[in-house]
Amino acid sequence: MTERQHIMIKGVKEGLVFLLNDQCEFATLLDELQYKLEKTHQQLLTGPLVHVHVKLGARQLSDDDKERIKTVIRSQGNLMVQSIESDAKAEGEQQANAQQLHALTTIVRSGQTVEHDGDLLLIGDVNPGGTLLCTGDIYVLGALRGVAHAGTGGRSDVIIAASLMRPTQLRIADVISRPPEEWMTGDAAMEFAFLNEGRMQIDKITHLFRIRHNPIMFKGV
Repeated sequence: MTERQHIMIKGVKEGLVFLLNDQCEFATLLDELQYKLEKTHQQLLTGPLVHVHVKLGARQLSDDDKERIKTVIRSQGNLMVQSIESDAKAEGEQQANAQQLHALTTIVRSGQTVEHDGDLLLIGDVNPGGTLLCTGDIYVLGALRGVAHAGTGGRSDVIIAASLMRPTQLRIADVISRPPEEWMTGDAAMEFAFLNEGRMQIDKITHLFRIRHNPIMFKGV
């Protein structure tokens, strides 16, 4: 079998650094990692305990996939995985992209559902029977008269804001709003809903800065 070049193994003072290509398929990496440890780098398998640091480049992996890498390396007896890290700059860029606000101009009519991964700005109305589902914040530049669920992935530090707040139901993470007549204010103009110690509350949008600049107030479930 020809030598593969998706993984570079370097010796450093602290032990070994495994540099993993961030462009190829993950399955290819695992296959090559096992091949190199068992076939072409047997010298690593002898001697005392060796600490290994794995560098993923721009690749982002789930905890399960990181554990798969650890399992392959640990199977070689004297190798101990100390860290598995992605490039800090790449992680920062990914987080910045995830924090970007997606703008959508439309009317969500009865029976329609709009889903988005991240923060969503809807320029238009959500009619009764319409639904917004979002992992991040929801901002409605219009009338919210349907259902809005922010933090669908479990985040509780998100908000739902609307120019006119008249929803049939609001939900943040797993917390569902009480009947609207119990918690909405009289004019319903430019308001936002948020969680405070696991309970949904509503306030004027002009007070949003108090929440965002005082994280201790932003307690979820």
